This record gives sequence, structure tokens and C-alpha cells, in this order.
Amino acid sequence: MRRLRPWPVAVRGGLAAMFILTGVSHFVGMREDLINMVPPALPEPALLVTITGVLELAGAAGLLSRRTAPWAAAGLSVLLVAMFPANVYAAVEGLTLGGDPAMALIPRTLLQLLFLAATLTVLAYHLRERRRVIRASDTTHDHSARLAAIT
Repeated sequence: MRRLRPWPVAVRGGLAAMFILTGVSHFVGMREDLINMVPPALPEPALLVTITGVLELAGAAGLLSRRTAPWAAAGLSVLLVAMFPANVYAAVEGLTLGGDPAMALIPRTLLQLLFLAATLTVLAYHLRERRRVIRASDTTHDHSARLAAIT
């Protein structure tokens, strides 16, 4: 009988799928709506949408590898916080996304917090595992071999 992979693998996969979908929408389908979501105080909305789309796609790819997952999770966490003002602007201004009204502010905030919790959970899991392996290697003096096992 084969053991199931640890739960963070599923979380990483789910986040990767979500960020692939949202990242692609920065280029196809909803691009104009996303450009309209950029608060007027920020310069070059189209460029910002392109950059955030590329970062979402890169983060999604990074989540799929155990070695890069912590870095991707950290970067996506920062990105979620940085992009939140666009969600606030869309909700407050009553913008539409795909022809439907933007999600109301409270539900959107809760959803954003859920995504942020998921990315931070992936990051925390990897940091905890790294610390555990380093502590274990201190007793076995096989630091490099054990560290390589988690990266």
C-alpha cells in the first residue's frame, strides 16, 4: 500500500490551479475588466495587469516544485496583499467583471484572506519542515543530506 502525499501537496496544487486561471485571465477574456480595476492613482494599468498576470503564472509554476514552493508561496502572499486595493476599488466603485458586478467588499475580503491563509500555510509548512530537518541533522551530523531531502 502506497502512502498518500502530505496535505501541503494538495494545497499547492489547488493554489497553482487557481493562480493559473487568474493569471491567464490577465491576458484573455477579462483583461479589460482587470485594467479597469486598477485604482486611478496607479500608473500604467495595462502594464500592471500584465506584470501581475506574469507573476501569478510564475507563482503557480513555482508552487508545483517542492524546491521552489516556499519562495512561490511567499511571493504570491505579497502579491495578494499588493493587489487587494484593486479589489477594494472594484467593489466600492461598482465595477463589473465578466459582465457581472464585482464581488461585494466583505465577501471579497474574506476570499482574499482565505487565499492568503493558503499561501502562508504552504510557506509555514516548508519552513517548519526545514527547521525540523536541520534539528534532526544536528544530532546525526548529516546536515547536507537531510537538507537536500526537503529541497
